[in-house]
Amino acid sequence: MPRPLTAAVAAALTALLLAACVPERAQITPSDDSVPTSIPSTTASSGLDVYDQTVDWSACGVLECATIQVPVDWTDPTGPTTDLAINRSAATDPANRIGSLLINPGGPGGSGLDLTEYFVSSAGEDLLAAYDVIGFDPRGVGQSSPLQCGDADVIDTYYLTDLVLETEGAIEDARQATVDFAAGCRELSGPLIENVDTTSAARDMDVIRALLGDDELYYLGFSYGTQLGATYAALYPENVGRMVLDGAVDFLLDGEQVAIEQAEGFERSLGNFAEWCLASADDCPLTGTVEQAKAQVKEIALHARDTGYQNSDGDRVNGNELVYGIVVTLYDEGSWPYLSAALQEVADRGTADIFFQLANFYLDKDSSSGEYLSNSMWSFTAIGCLDGPVSEPTTVDSLADFTAQISQASPTFGWWFAGSLGCDGWPWEAKEPVTSLEATADAAPILVVGTTNDPATPYSWAESLTERLGDATLLTYDGEGHTAYGRSNQCIIDAVDGYLVDGEMPVSGTTC
Repeated sequence: MPRPLTAAVAAALTALLLAACVPERAQITPSDDSVPTSIPSTTASSGLDVYDQTVDWSACGVLECATIQVPVDWTDPTGPTTDLAINRSAATDPANRIGSLLINPGGPGGSGLDLTEYFVSSAGEDLLAAYDVIGFDPRGVGQSSPLQCGDADVIDTYYLTDLVLETEGAIEDARQATVDFAAGCRELSGPLIENVDTTSAARDMDVIRALLGDDELYYLGFSYGTQLGATYAALYPENVGRMVLDGAVDFLLDGEQVAIEQAEGFERSLGNFAEWCLASADDCPLTGTVEQAKAQVKEIALHARDTGYQNSDGDRVNGNELVYGIVVTLYDEGSWPYLSAALQEVADRGTADIFFQLANFYLDKDSSSGEYLSNSMWSFTAIGCLDGPVSEPTTVDSLADFTAQISQASPTFGWWFAGSLGCDGWPWEAKEPVTSLEATADAAPILVVGTTNDPATPYSWAESLTERLGDATLLTYDGEGHTAYGRSNQCIIDAVDGYLVDGEMPVSGTTC
């Protein structure tokens, strides 16, 4: 299943075909004595050494950066440690500062360091005045002892090869490919690959909280970041301060149900795109009804799988790449013109250069060199497969049954969702998975935000996660796209900031 992207990634699509810019994050020596070089640590009741560190901040562009240590394996908390990279944007009103607000962009595999600068450009002024905004790359991600799984050719072969899984032999080959890929990751990444699960990342967040001097965790998580936040609340309910979960992932649902409901979400969003496109008359490359337009998109995707399109360099754009190029534009309605332009190119010239660029944007891959710009793809796999419940090995019959169900839910994308074995063959599972949220009954109230037409994290997940959490309120954004805060409207900003800054929970049932 495709990885939910973050609000920052969706917004950045506006610059996709124009330019790319990554803020400098290298630590440098502060040139201003006003920049603090360290903060006092808080010792946890557990007495673990990792709670006794000193955080040494240094300037990195407009932010401050630091690296702390956390246990590689939280079941052996006094054993070897690994790096965790964090950054900070200081509160604009230090006299009325509440504390530190940890943020997470989702994925799993998204870089919290990358999110911070975007976040402070889009968040509400009251929130930025009251909190130091703290970004962090979760263990194994980005600059936090990043997982490695091979060069670009290895990654391309594993993620971009179009598979037709119609025989037991094809299924066994796909399973063995996962076994071999995981073995390569283990060889290059060491034991960390077995310990990048969400429970471990949540325990890391408690270390961050303590080292920043906060008695409670203030937190805003997007997409997969909602799973991370809910997991923290289950592990440390007494430490939860004000927590907002935007674009909820109900990670306690059955895996097949998650895939089917997400496929439905993308099908619905594609239909909404088609309706918008057809209303633009001569400017739309699709024709007929909404259902006919979606069928045309499916035909293009299947042609890419079976025959392929060329990009401007003469390289083949296959089915996986073309669907990635479609999916990435459905995270925000502001990106729909890119999908229209890509479809128009296929119709006019029979090439798929725009789809190729869009797919590489999704993959965080440089279109010119073919090199991956981050490790988000394989981090997504490593984290998600550790978290996922162990299921029975896939067979021709079980895959055929799943294909029938998901194709009914999503006629356009069902074949694509069924073209992978997911985590079948991944050799490890989380050592301390959170399988219940009952403990959150002892946590402070939590605000869940759901978007009615969210393709990646359907609104129904926001409803069910709200019900699972001990004391939670659901805030609804009636609109398109993935997540709401910072990309929807002022109503959402006011409601979220009202809770995080003033402690005023929105009235249950509030819709923006």
